[in-house]
Amino acid sequence: MLAAHYATDYHTQLRLDYLLSLPPDYAADDTRRFPLLFFLHGAGERSQHPAGLDAVKLHGVPKRVARQHRLPFIVAAPQCPADTWWPDHVPALVGLLDHLCAAYRVDERRQYLTGLSMGGFGTWHLAALYPQRFAAAVPICGGLPWYVDLESAAQRLRHLPLWVFHGARDDIVHIDESRRVVQALKAAGSSVKFTTYHDAGHDAWTTTYAGTKLYDWFLKHIRPA
Repeated sequence: MLAAHYATDYHTQLRLDYLLSLPPDYAADDTRRFPLLFFLHGAGERSQHPAGLDAVKLHGVPKRVARQHRLPFIVAAPQCPADTWWPDHVPALVGLLDHLCAAYRVDERRQYLTGLSMGGFGTWHLAALYPQRFAAAVPICGGLPWYVDLESAAQRLRHLPLWVFHGARDDIVHIDESRRVVQALKAAGSSVKFTTYHDAGHDAWTTTYAGTKLYDWFLKHIRPA
C-alpha cells in the first residue's frame, strides 16, 4: 500500500509530498531494519499533473507497488514541485532521506536510488554528490546535468555499484546522455553495468522495473561500514 506523506526541508523550506510503502513484514519485528528504495519520477508526473500525488504511481516502482506487487523495501517516492526538475532539489531530497531514516527502521547501509527520465538525471546528480550515502544506484534514460563536470563526477562515482538502462531509439533523452557518463566511469575504473534496449524508445523503464532481477541486484549490495 502506498500512503501519502509530506516532509519540509528546514534549510530550503521546500515541502516535498511523497508516497511511502512499507514491506509486508515491517510490523512483525520492531527491531528489524529494512532497505530503502528511493524512486525519482519523470517530468510528466510533477505536481502540476491533474492527478496530484497519485501521478507518481503512473510509472516505475510506485506503479508496481500500487498494483499490489509488494517489495522487500521501504519504498519512498517524492513528487517534484511544478515547473522544476530534480537536480534543483538536492538539499530537499537529502533532507527527506534523513527524515526517512529517522522516522522508519531503515538499514542505512542499504539505501538504494533509482529514477527514470528526469528522475534519471536526478539519480545521476544525487548519486554523484552523495555517493557515500547509497549502496547502489540505477539511472534509467537519464544523464548528468550539463553543468556538472563529467570527469569529477566519474571519480566520485567510480566505487558505487551502478546499473544504467537506456533505449537505443530514445528521441526524448538521447542514449548518448547515458553513454558519455558510462564511458567516463569506465575510464575512471568503474565496473558500471550498461543495458541498452535496442528496439526501445524513451520507455526503458517498464521492462527494467518488471520481474525481480533488478530488485535482487539491489539487495546484493551493502554499503561498506
